[in-house]
Amino acid sequence: QVHLVESGGGSVQTGGSLTLSCDTSGYTDRDYCIAWFRQAPGKGRREGVAHIYTGTNTEAYAGSAKGRFTISLDNAKNTLYLQMSDLKPEDSAMYYCAAAPHGCWYPVSATDFPYWGQGTQVTVSS
Repeated sequence: QVHLVESGGGSVQTGGSLTLSCDTSGYTDRDYCIAWFRQAPGKGRREGVAHIYTGTNTEAYAGSAKGRFTISLDNAKNTLYLQMSDLKPEDSAMYYCAAAPHGCWYPVSATDFPYWGQGTQVTVSS
């Protein structure tokens, strides 16, 4: 059973930066698509922000994240990161990491991911 635990959320002002972490465990000997999603207040849908495929370390980003967010994976620590810069109020959301035991499709869909963390809140004030 894959276990994911996010941390690093907080409150920042517009233009600020945050780095989210997702500690992972329980992987079997196969490759995974690991992704960051976010869900804004009042929005029923979780939006894919960035994802990475462990087999090739190929990354991809949603348009809203390109140029501002960077996803990375530290295999030695089994930790996924999301470095976020130039944050905007519309980035405010609960951020989740998710994992799926298969390749990544773009755009990623929350329904394709069986494993989820509990989320970490990011609030950006203007």
